[in-house]
Amino acid sequence: MNKITAAITAIGSYVPDFVLSNQVLETLVDTNDEWITSRTGIKERRLLKEEGQGTSFMAIKAAQNLLEKANLNPKEIDLIIMATATPDMPVASTGVYVATQIGATNAFAYDLQAACSSFLFGMSTASAYIQSGKYKKVLLIGADKMSSIIDYTDRATCIIFGDGAGAVLFEPNTDGLGLQDEILKSDGIGREFLKIDAGGSILPASEETVKNKQHFVFQDGKTVFKYAVSGMADVSEKIMERNNLTHDDVNWLVAHQANKRIIDATANRMGVEESKVLINIHRYGNTTSATLPLLLCDFEDQLKKGDNLIFAAFGGGFTWGAIYLKWAYNK
Repeated sequence: MNKITAAITAIGSYVPDFVLSNQVLETLVDTNDEWITSRTGIKERRLLKEEGQGTSFMAIKAAQNLLEKANLNPKEIDLIIMATATPDMPVASTGVYVATQIGATNAFAYDLQAACSSFLFGMSTASAYIQSGKYKKVLLIGADKMSSIIDYTDRATCIIFGDGAGAVLFEPNTDGLGLQDEILKSDGIGREFLKIDAGGSILPASEETVKNKQHFVFQDGKTVFKYAVSGMADVSEKIMERNNLTHDDVNWLVAHQANKRIIDATANRMGVEESKVLINIHRYGNTTSATLPLLLCDFEDQLKKGDNLIFAAFGGGFTWGAIYLKWAYNK
């Protein structure tokens, strides 16, 4: 019997309609389009503005997009993994609600949080469930409403993040396609450099924490940039070496869309030419858990069965890693 691997067989996505451009940001904080573009590669980002709608709204939309494209009955789904750093609310799992709302009544569901690496770590988790032989259809959703935790008077963070969602379906494969290898890393040294101070068990919400804006994302940009460049580049290079892949063998680099300079540094270390690097950061900014599936959706037409994809991500905590996957279908 051939070895079971976990292959991506369908994808879906959703981004909100509202566009926050660099030109609009110029009216909110001391910045300009040239400064933002040259340092991040971002031109605009999408925000979910409708009142009463959170991460689950976008996750449901992305899942429904996948179900429609794949002509899939949601009752066939065994498991839903919800990768997010911005759940709808504490305690009650966002993934559980999403599963119910899309009609996946036979699935169990839960949330996975590893900051910007959430989707990458979720790929590993989904693959393990498939390879166990117990589950046949695992839906992995990456979604974040970053606008809910961003201070739009803070130039260091408001220029970077956007809202969005993407979903992928993992199924068993016996033809050698799907997830081939992974290198996942974490280091608690990053705890102080990218975080939200209040709202957790150490510093519960209070009138004072709200007044002090301690429920918004804080980022030490220079430190995070330094660790992200070295971390993503190191594991991406190592996974190529471990699988005897040259730059010619790699068809696509699917890198977390946090900063164009970080993506370029990773590609340079791998020796991968620019034409093989998937980029949409200029359109969406950093959507955290949604960047990787949004890339797959935007470039689905160019992905061919058997293509070698290297996924890479870096997130707060710190968390980072790389995954080698063989694409399983032609659109």
